[in-house]
Amino acid sequence: MSLQVRERPAAGKPQGTLVLLHGRGADEHDLYPLLDALDPERRLHGITPRGPLSLPPGGAHWYRLGGIPTPDADTFWPSYELLSGWLDGLQRPLVLGGFSQGAVMSWAVGLGRGPAKRPAAIVALSGFVPRVDGLELDLSDLQGYPAAIGHGTYDEIISVEFSREARSLLEAAGASVLYREYPLPHTIDPGFIPELQAFVNAAVQPK
Repeated sequence: MSLQVRERPAAGKPQGTLVLLHGRGADEHDLYPLLDALDPERRLHGITPRGPLSLPPGGAHWYRLGGIPTPDADTFWPSYELLSGWLDGLQRPLVLGGFSQGAVMSWAVGLGRGPAKRPAAIVALSGFVPRVDGLELDLSDLQGYPAAIGHGTYDEIISVEFSREARSLLEAAGASVLYREYPLPHTIDPGFIPELQAFVNAAVQPK
């Protein structure tokens, strides 16, 4: 398997990388407009990869549904390994984010225990922290770690309770969590974008 990507170059010399992962049945074009929304000055190299799987009812996927919050392990792990290896080759600092399945993969790769380098920050919209056989979370060294979570309270596909659980998990580990709920279904709230823009900008500032 390989990842097809759509790239948005930085305006000048890239000061880092912003990667956004789409949801189930979408593709690399779905979240592409968010690259400019979150990084309007184009300081970062923006990339939106396409999930490696083609599954019913169509579009690209990161894994086969196995329930919530339990992705099908046989399809999850190849995508996890592929995505982890690809991310490790990108310029740092790196902000990793996604919507729905893309948020699930962001949590998995960003928090999973293993050789992959943790991103500078995670943006998880309308997703959940996955529970998959063999996936161990590394919650050490999260003191002050930046994570942004957004979820609609009327989400009929993935309950907002899963983002509330993610917030509790990260805050207990000492992370600095930007958390927002909004009275919407399974979608991204445009009103949250300005806060996410500031969040991304802060995450890539030199420490």
